[in-house]
Amino acid sequence: MERKRRKTEDVNQIAASIVEAVTSSDRSRGGHPAKEKNPAAVVLGRLGGLKGGKARAEKLSAKKRTQIAKKAAQARWSKKT
Repeated sequence: MERKRRKTEDVNQIAASIVEAVTSSDRSRGGHPAKEKNPAAVVLGRLGGLKGGKARAEKLSAKKRTQIAKKAAQARWSKKT
């Protein structure tokens, strides 16, 4: 039985066609199908995100904010790359 030949024998063209076939599907980043977001949940999440940092800063004392900042700075500067 004779083997079916591809239209092209160029490896680069074959690779490009494979990449095109894989990336042109209806999938979003990460390989999972795109999901519709609930608009009400988006609004609530955004609302909480907008006021979260300010509310936390108002609730914390100056001493506690200083402790948090020192801990963060220590963590940043202690990393060895």
